[in-house]
Amino acid sequence: MGDFSWLTAQPIAHRGYHDLNKQCWENTLSAFAAAVERGFAIECDVHLSADRVPVVIHDDNFQRLADRDGFVWQRTAAEIGAMKVGGTADHFPTLKETLDLVAGRVPLVIEVKGTPGHDDGLVESVGRLLETYDGKVAIMSFDHWLIRDFARYAPGIPAGLTAYGKDNQLIEAHFSMLAHQIDFTSYAAGDLPNPFVSFVRDRLKMPVITWTIRDQPAIDLTFRYADQMTFEGFDPATMRIA
Repeated sequence: MGDFSWLTAQPIAHRGYHDLNKQCWENTLSAFAAAVERGFAIECDVHLSADRVPVVIHDDNFQRLADRDGFVWQRTAAEIGAMKVGGTADHFPTLKETLDLVAGRVPLVIEVKGTPGHDDGLVESVGRLLETYDGKVAIMSFDHWLIRDFARYAPGIPAGLTAYGKDNQLIEAHFSMLAHQIDFTSYAAGDLPNPFVSFVRDRLKMPVITWTIRDQPAIDLTFRYADQMTFEGFDPATMRIA
């Protein structure tokens, strides 16, 4: 296993450094610029557009973020990019725009979001963009079928399992993903501790980051059982809540 100390060196801004979608919205270039300015790593989410372009958006539809109908996979990247997020001047960026903005100044953790039946080529498209990216970057996913594509289409890129849960069935499913060359895990803080996280951290020396941290008790939980937090709604440097 390589040196992934950079992955846990600084707090990771969940969907960028936004203010809980009051003025600066999640997964926008403004939120990413704010994270870069403060020296935080960035977590972002990526779906595949109708024309096979990785676009940065958490949901598989536009209702919550743009008050528009339709799914991401039904729209081209240009159509998606023309939509304004939350009535602000920000648009839904492509992953390429995000990479160009961050430009290696802080680490970037990309969560690849699958949509069954509509995500063929997603990992390949992301991997192709990352081939020439000059910066610290990792990919991760909840979706096991996408993780199985990581080694083939994004070789050399640190790969993670995004996960949650404490029940035996989920824990067993998480253990099964160790066969697919994962390098770290991003785990729901409220589900710590658990046998999977304890095993990969203590026995495999695998980095563990948590999501999504919003208050001091969750911070304490993170640094008792994991190595770094993915946070939102406050500034870890001051603990000021947004």
